Amino acid sequence: MIQGLVLKTTGKNYEVVDASGAVMMCQVRGKIRLEGRSTTNPVAAGDHVMVELENESEGTIVEILPRKNYIIRRSVNLSKEAQIVAANIDLALLVVTLTQPQTTPGFIDRFLVTAEAYQVPVTLVFHKMDQYTASEMKEVEEMIAMYSAIGYSCLRTSLETDEGLEELEDLIIGKVVLISGHSGTGKSSLVNYFIPDKDLRIGDVSDATGKGMHTTTFAEMHAIPEGGYFVDTPGIKGFGLVDIEKEELHTYFKEFFALLPSCKFHNCQHLNEPGCAVIKALQEGHVAESRYRSYVSMHMDEAEGGQRRR
Repeated sequence: MIQGLVLKTTGKNYEVVDASGAVMMCQVRGKIRLEGRSTTNPVAAGDHVMVELENESEGTIVEILPRKNYIIRRSVNLSKEAQIVAANIDLALLVVTLTQPQTTPGFIDRFLVTAEAYQVPVTLVFHKMDQYTASEMKEVEEMIAMYSAIGYSCLRTSLETDEGLEELEDLIIGKVVLISGHSGTGKSSLVNYFIPDKDLRIGDVSDATGKGMHTTTFAEMHAIPEGGYFVDTPGIKGFGLVDIEKEELHTYFKEFFALLPSCKFHNCQHLNEPGCAVIKALQEGHVAESRYRSYVSMHMDEAEGGQRRR
């Protein structure tokens, strides 16, 4: 039996690399599927696993080693089931574009809440900076100022002008980096920039909808020449929360959690309670309206059983 790292999942098959660099195609032993997991995929890209070899290039995954963290979301067509996007992540990059396609604050906040809940550090990458008009640039800068003030790292990047690419390289080398966002935001182009021989397929943006069209079907890890891995993920349209109770949701909004000691009630949900420090800060302009709208929307979703997605 040997230990390996899952590089790619394709349905029932898993591409696993061992310490020597040898790659095997593996399947999962049946009992792993039956351990009460509510996820559609028991094994995810980034998992460290134990493999029983069948021959030099094939094996069976018999154990998933403990994960330090993971990103999880509700399955697209099965709202009651969840999908582990990737595991054992050092850094998540959420690629954000203002237009073609639009990344809404609600989507950003759902991603950030999930990352907070599962202890995954996040950097927001505001991409395609060369394409924005003056008014759009102002909006981008306002978003960057807001998220930076909360405590999130933000980068401005452009493949056309090379803006931010050196800083991004310094950030990713030697790490397992999840790169996520809507289809069409430029995730694959960024991966291709840092791994030139990978030549990932690049998605177009639909002229009719302004939304990206999927090119990545399953999460896949790509070795960065200078060290580390990119975990390229399918373009995500919606990001449903998983296993986050509405009573604990506010703890994953950094600025809300910081204000909780100033609330009148220790279990304040920041909705309509008297003496709420978050509502006071919102009224005084110290909490962003978009963040509060995201919080209320997520709170309502969880109260309704988490059936809706944004």
